[in-house]
Amino acid sequence: MPLLRMYWQPASAMSAILDRGSLLFASLAALAVGFLLGRSAFAISFYSPLLVLAVFYVPGLLLLCKWLGSAGGAFGDIFRRDYSPLLACTAMAWTASNLPLVVAGWMVAPPLLLYVAGAAYLYFAVLMFFAVRTVFGTENRTAVAVVALSWIPLVAAAFLWGPLRYILGWIASPFFLFYAIYFLGGEFRNLGGGLRSRQHFHRMLEAAAVNPHDAEAQYQLGLIYQQRRQYSEAIQRFQNAVAIDPKETDAHFQLGRIAREQGRLNEALGHFQTVLDLDDRHSQSEILRELGAMYVTVRQYEDARAMLADYVERHPYDVEGLYDYGQSLEGLNRKAEARELYERAIESDRTAPRYRRRITARWSRAAQKALGRIGAS
Repeated sequence: MPLLRMYWQPASAMSAILDRGSLLFASLAALAVGFLLGRSAFAISFYSPLLVLAVFYVPGLLLLCKWLGSAGGAFGDIFRRDYSPLLACTAMAWTASNLPLVVAGWMVAPPLLLYVAGAAYLYFAVLMFFAVRTVFGTENRTAVAVVALSWIPLVAAAFLWGPLRYILGWIASPFFLFYAIYFLGGEFRNLGGGLRSRQHFHRMLEAAAVNPHDAEAQYQLGLIYQQRRQYSEAIQRFQNAVAIDPKETDAHFQLGRIAREQGRLNEALGHFQTVLDLDDRHSQSEILRELGAMYVTVRQYEDARAMLADYVERHPYDVEGLYDYGQSLEGLNRKAEARELYERAIESDRTAPRYRRRITARWSRAAQKALGRIGAS
């Protein structure tokens, strides 16, 4: 059960919520814990926590994710796609972190209860780190930044809570509720569409993966787990795809990327070399960039230069490729040429569309540091 798994496998629990969870169950669980908190040592309305999460906290997280570049697209698209998955994970995280607080409210003296409450909300922040990382596939530092800034929507909730409670008094009218359900029922049902569509897609892939000859289904499931940063499951799926079809270049490519990320360089090199042998234009020639970066890592600078020169010729404005090419030239002590590549990387980032700059900014910053290093040497 994902709720119990939160306590020892939070990443796996968040993934299970996305695959098989229910927004209704998550909401009812949060309401139940809110009711129990109100019956113990905390004077809160049972619906208040879920209301704050649904109206302030989760939309605030979506805005933060868009601002920090971990969620692509217009905010309306992000809201439709990710609101219900993130709310389900958030409600379950709040429930799991506050269940111990319910018990403590009945057993612990009030002075000590403050420390328990502090620990509960610190654990909620930890769980939200896994929720953000799983839903959006963000890097760890980005997920930490999103959670660290998540107090901002809570401050907004504190300021607006008085007027909101007044509005809720009107909304509670049976007359209003009847018309709200009649006219807006479809809109409320659509809020859960993002979670349902994810689960439907996952179920279709799982059904297709039963076929022992369907490498594509295994590959697509691997991508889902890779996006959630569940690398063990992703590796297994990609390996299944390669076992079915040894010429599955996409699976080899992703296995190489994961192996490189995890420091298994020889294994990464083997997968990348397989992709290169099968199709040197795979993934818009990104295989050349990945191999070049690999050679830079192992200090084989001449091999890196050859790969990256070919890649940059095909993609002259790719910021990451320009930076890696500069690294290879710097390693060969060709500093003037390296400086030119770093400057081109910075300029390419500066002139890129805004949505691309969220992705390329890290390579531009690295190029600026490299320029400073060359200048100081």
